[in-house]
Parts: sequence; structure tokens; C-alpha cells
Amino acid sequence: MKANTYTPMMTQYLAIKKQHPDTLIFFRLGDFYEMFFEDAKTASRELELVLTGRDAGVKERVPMCGVPHHAVRGYLDRLIKKGYKVGIVEQLEDPALAKGIVKREVVQIVTPGTLIDVGLDENTNNYLVGVEDATTLFVLSFCDLSTGELGVMSVERDVEALLAELETLDAKEIVVSPEFDPGIKEQILARRTIRISIQSHVEPTLEYEALMQDIDDARHIRGLTALVSYLVATQRRSLDYLRPATRVVTSQYLQMDAYTRNNLELFRTVRSEDRYGSLLWVLDKTKTAMGARLFKQYLARPLANRNAIEARLDIVEAFLQEFLIRPELGDLLTEIYDLPRLIGRIGYGNANARDLVQLAKSLAVVPAIREKLATAVTPALQTLAQSVHPMPELTHLIQSSIVENPPFTIKEGGMIRSGYHEELDQLKAMSRGGKEWIAALETSERERTGIKNLKVGFNKVFGFYLEISKGNLGLVRPDFGYERKQTLANSERFITPELKEKEALVLHAEDRIIQLEYELFLALREQVKQETEAIQQLADVLATIDVLRSFAVVADTQHYVRPHFNEDGRMEVFEGRHPVIEKVMVHQAYVPNDIRLDHNSFLQIITGPNMGGKSTYMRQAALTVIMAQIGSFVPATRAELPVFDRIFTRIGASDDLVSGQSTFMVEMMEANHAIRHATEHSLILFDEIGRGTSTYDGMALAQAIIEHLAVYVKALTLFSTHYHELTELEQKLAGIHNIHVAVHEENDRVTFLYQVKAGSAAKSYGINVARLAKLPDSLLARAQEILHQLETKLISLLPAEYVVRPDTSIPEWQKELESIDPFAISPLEALHYLVQWKKQMKE
Repeated sequence: MKANTYTPMMTQYLAIKKQHPDTLIFFRLGDFYEMFFEDAKTASRELELVLTGRDAGVKERVPMCGVPHHAVRGYLDRLIKKGYKVGIVEQLEDPALAKGIVKREVVQIVTPGTLIDVGLDENTNNYLVGVEDATTLFVLSFCDLSTGELGVMSVERDVEALLAELETLDAKEIVVSPEFDPGIKEQILARRTIRISIQSHVEPTLEYEALMQDIDDARHIRGLTALVSYLVATQRRSLDYLRPATRVVTSQYLQMDAYTRNNLELFRTVRSEDRYGSLLWVLDKTKTAMGARLFKQYLARPLANRNAIEARLDIVEAFLQEFLIRPELGDLLTEIYDLPRLIGRIGYGNANARDLVQLAKSLAVVPAIREKLATAVTPALQTLAQSVHPMPELTHLIQSSIVENPPFTIKEGGMIRSGYHEELDQLKAMSRGGKEWIAALETSERERTGIKNLKVGFNKVFGFYLEISKGNLGLVRPDFGYERKQTLANSERFITPELKEKEALVLHAEDRIIQLEYELFLALREQVKQETEAIQQLADVLATIDVLRSFAVVADTQHYVRPHFNEDGRMEVFEGRHPVIEKVMVHQAYVPNDIRLDHNSFLQIITGPNMGGKSTYMRQAALTVIMAQIGSFVPATRAELPVFDRIFTRIGASDDLVSGQSTFMVEMMEANHAIRHATEHSLILFDEIGRGTSTYDGMALAQAIIEHLAVYVKALTLFSTHYHELTELEQKLAGIHNIHVAVHEENDRVTFLYQVKAGSAAKSYGINVARLAKLPDSLLARAQEILHQLETKLISLLPAEYVVRPDTSIPEWQKELESIDPFAISPLEALHYLVQWKKQMKE
């Protein structure tokens, strides 16, 4: 049907829908948001609503469903979690005053990455990420609209690197240009369930200058401009509370890909996807929502700068020493509400009076926090106290203006305290006086008229009235001055001139009170908004205090020690423990183990039986490094560590069902990623590489990988294997040493000791483990026979004489290249380096 055959209202709807074809339109009609056509069918299915129809000027009824406006948040939450975009269309004028059809427009488009207060996890950032393909690299700009955080980074033009950063940010929505490579989009969608939105390029304007004040790379400015333009286009309002963009330099952080983060179970366990059993579960003892979010940022992006790590550790150590201050500070922090999201809602323009009360209650605690830190003996906490800036004037302003328990809405009055505004106080007095007079009227009229059941009532149609039952109507005399207003089945309702006069006074005062309170609140909210930057900075400091105090609490209760860092690439952890496993082992003691890796023993081959503790030992090494580099103490009696640049893991066997890749393919891809990107400052954990294929193939690949790592990469590496033949490499290549997990064997029965010792295991003990699993004795006996036959026939893959490799010393030009951050130099500098290196290569 042609659009002009529809009713004016439906024509208005169709015009709006045409502008937003990929958006579910919530169209405001009175007290409901209505959806039509395909949107109605989609919403009725996803929200389990009744699908009805509406006459719209054409022969067939238009599909329709709707939700009440007061309950829209819950419905929005459900749709956004399913990945939909929702456009909110509001009535921009009073229907009673409108001439013709009511004016309506889209006032906001809600997407998974633009949530402000609906469906947000208070402990997790909600990042919208813009991905810009800058030919030689990807530019990622990101924003959490709920807190105002804005940032940008460069990432090498590699899909795995891109996916790793999207995982680090836990991106909820991605924004790309219409020209973005569809093949890369497909790869992203194959690995993440995420909404990808389109935003055409917009040229930077002075409007965005304040947000880019610390950004000088034209590619970064272009990416940020596109992201902010998308936010402005969807939110339809000023977003001047957004913070100036920060530049994230990935080389300043310990880098981990998505596989590594999942294998190490930093945020959730692999099997149950649950927080319980993760490193986050052990370490996060924060008291505030902003602290919990900052902790996740620390864990997702550990530091790779020694000075920055030591600065955090100094504060953690100070909190450990100040054991009296620590719990008192924790109690104070529990009284702090989510300051970044409070000021975000205030800046966005949707904060209510309760939000201001929560802000004031939080600010009221800040002086006590500063005072508590200032009483510390340790210089680190005294310095920290100086960065906590109370805001007494703002606290007093809110406390003196907003009642303690205001209503949820801001258009029904009841928010402003008495004494704050003279006119408002006068109106309240007038209204109160009129109400008191009306309340007393019932008693006085009963006495004057002698009608004992006379009542004073009120409704919105007739206002105030006097109600007299049918049985007492005979007692009404003309001199009472009553005017009949309404006849009911059992009574009559009357008014008097004096009652109408008081009614006009009360109702006028009530209307004016509500309007004036709304105006005063908006002015107050705007006044608070002027302090946005100060509140955001205060929130940063309090969140940092919360996280580092949390580290101290865990270090104290779990008996962790401060790690020490060295420059010689040495990793020595004495009596180290796995932080998660020791926490869940309630009924038995955890067996600690030493970890020793250095340039003389940088690749250790671990042998021993399944269930003997090889994987735990490897994970323990990685978690110790991560904990140290986020600024936490570590589970050991002493720890000497280098600062690592990357961690690579291949632990556990699982198919990638989403992309249809086998266990072996995933294993080889992860191994390849590590081999190509690791440096001598990296940590590699490989668990039984090669087991996904035939014995000889697997052994050959495992040996070749070990050789490559030992000769070319020289990263600190733990390599567990069941191929005992590989232990002979210790005699062939420098830097390789054997270790094993010990067992006690007696009468073909083994006891796991969970101790890691030097040397290789005598055998795999696979049949012994099978015996523990209660397999039939006859089956085990047959397995023993087969094993003996195979062992007598097996030919080692190792050559008699190891082939001497060519000189692998790194030339000076290559060392210089590795030390340069390509994203931090200008094109002219890059050209200069290129000319010099080409000259050196020829020489």
C-alpha cells in the first residue's frame, strides 16, 4: 500500500521508520510505546507480547503490540541483550494543545554499546568500540557512555590481535565504516556474538577539539571522531561530560590473546563460565562498583612498566603495614555509590533526585577517607591522602536542597527541602493552609448542619465536594449555600463558593509547586554538572584506593609476598602456589613448588603422569606473573621476576565448535601465534603440543617446536609432554632442562606427590592412572603387553648428532627495530630509519 493511503499518525510513523530501517521503533502513543508492522512481530516474539492489529486507514489492520511507558526499561533491557537497536520516539508537545497531529521524533537510539542506566552490570564497563582500518594497522577507539571514559589505541593489522583487544575491552558493540572489509567482519562474528553498527566518516570539527586535546595522531583523531559522531547521532543530545580521550600504548602492558586469557581462567572458568574458581574470584575484594570495574581493567591489561608496577606495590605494602586503617577504610568505601555512573547520568541529563542524594551521601564520606589516609605512618598513604579532594560546598548544596528520600520521578514534586527557595515555601504554606481548612471543613459543616454523615471528598473531574447520603438530603436547607454538583445512586454531591475558592487556591499552588520544583531541580542538576571533571577525578582516586586496598586484604589473608623484579630475565619463585586451587582446597594442604627459569635454563620440558600436576604448575607460573604485574602480591615465600611483555599458553584440549576447527588445528594455530610473536621477554606455556595427531607426527612437531623456541625465540618456556623421547634434547641444545612431577609407585599403584623435581620422569604411568580409574584388570594386563611391544620397536626421532644451527646473533639494526614503537613515530622518522637500516643490511 502507498504511504499516503494511511492515517496521518501512521504516515508519521512510516516516515520515521524509513529513516531508521535497522532499528526497532518504540512509538509513543499516550501512556504506551507501540510497535507496528515487522517491528511488532519481532517485539511480540522476543518480548512474549500479544500481537494485535490497528486500523490505519487501509483495508487490512496493521500488526501492532505495545508496552506501558512506565515499564519500558525492562523491555528495553531484554531487547538490547538480544542485540537489537531500539529507537525511542516521544511526543514533543502536549496532545491537548497540539494543532493537528502531535509532533513526534526519535529522541534516543539505544544500542548494546550505548546503555546508560538500563541493563548495565555495575561491576563491568560497557564499551562501544570503533574499529578503523588504517591500511597498515587498526585504530580502536572506545567509550563507556555510562561513565564518560574515552580512549584510543593502535593495533597491528592482524585479526587475532584485533580480536584480542576486543576481548580485553569486552566490547558490547562495534562501529565500523560502510567500506570496512566484510571478510574481517565475518571473522569477528565467528568468534564473538556482537552487534556491528555502521557509521560513515565525519570530518573532525571544533566541537570535538576538547576531547582530542591529548591526541596528535591523525588516524586516532579520525577514529575518535567517527565514534563520537555515532554517539551523538544515536543519543540526540550534548555529551559534554565525556572525558578527554586517553591514548593506550599496548607495548606498555602485558599482552595476552583471548586463548591465553581463557586458558588461565582470569575472569571465568572454562567449564562453567562461572566467576567462582577464577582469579577474579580470588583477588577481587573491592567495596565499590567503580573499584570492581577498575580491578577488571587491571586484570585484563597488566602493566609492563616496572616503575608503574612498583608504585602500585608500594601502596599495597603500605596498606598491609597499616592493618588498623585497612578495615576502617573498607567500611567507609562501602558507603560510596557509583560516582562515575552517577555523574554520567547527571551529564547525560537523565539523573533524578535520588541520584543527587546518592552523590551527596558519597561526597559526605570523602573527608573521612582523606583523614583516615592522612593518619597513616607510611609515606605512600600520606601521599595518596593528598590526592583525595573533598567537595564540601557541593555536598552542602545537595543536602540543603533535596529531601533525604525523594520520589523516583522528577515531575511530581516532593523533591525540594523547605527553606531552600522562598517562593516554593510560600506556595507550600498556601497549599498546606488550604488543605488544613478543607480537612477541618468536614467537622465544622457537620456541626453547622447537623448532618452527621456528611463527608468531604475529592476527585480529578469535580475537584473537592461535600457528599450527603440520600437519607439525609431532607436536612439540606437553602441557607446552607450548597450547590448540587453530581447525583449518585445513594448520595448527592455539593459545592459551595468558599470551597471552590479554597480548591482553586490549593490546586493552583499544587500545580505551581510541581512546576517550580522541576525547574529548581533542573537548575540544581546543571549546577552539579559543572563539577563533572572534579567528580570524575575523585572517582579515579577512590577506585584506585579500593583496588589496592583489596590487594592488601587478599595478601594478608592468603599469606602472599611482594614480588621483586630484575633486569636479567630471571624467574625464581620459591614455594609458589596456585592462588585459586589453594583457596578451594579446604580439606587438604596445597603442595608448593619452586619455579626457576633463566637464560641458562629458559626452556624446561615437564614430564610425568596425567593428574600429576603439570598443568597446575604451568598455570601457577603464569598467574604469578599476572598477579605481580597488576601490582598484587603473589602466592609464594619469595619471588624474583623479570617484567614480561607477553604470555602465550596452550593448555587444555577443546575443539573450536564455532569456527569448525579441530583440537589439533586450534593447537597449531595457538602454537604458531606464540612462535611468531614471542620475544626473549615473553613467557610461553605449552601443554602436550602434538597430542592431537598421530604419535610420530605429534612427536616430530613437538621436537621441531622445541628446537625453534630454543634456538630462535629463547623465551622463558614450560613445555609439558608425554613424549619421553624429547627429554634427550637436554643433551643436545643449550638452555633446555628436564623437570618432572613426582609420584610414588608401589606394586603397580601410584600416589601423586604433586612435587616438581629436576630430571625426567621414568615413564608416563598411563596404565597406573587407568588402574586408579578402576578399568578391568584383564584390560590393564593386555595394555601392559602392548606397551612392552611398542617400547621395544619405537625408534627415537632424535638424530644421533644434532645439526649445528647457523649463527643466530641478532644484528644491531634488528635490535633497534625491535625497540621502536611504530605507532609512536612520524612517517618522516620511519623513512629515516628505513634508509639507515637498508644501508646497514647491505653492509
